[in-house]
Amino acid sequence: MASITIAIPDEQLEKLQQLARESKVSTEDLVRANLEDWLANSNDDFTQSASYVLKKNAELYRRLA
Repeated sequence: MASITIAIPDEQLEKLQQLARESKVSTEDLVRANLEDWLANSNDDFTQSASYVLKKNAELYRRLA
């Protein structure tokens, strides 16, 4: 497994640590779980948004073509 190091402001780290304590998990596990969720769903969100825009503006795109 690879590792990554990022710099974040102290206040964001404190918020992450607080959320981790409330969830009874480590800060690393909290970040990893949210990253996995974001990666799994980000493509679906983009696809849904793109489909909405294309459908909404279909007539305009047809006239411009």
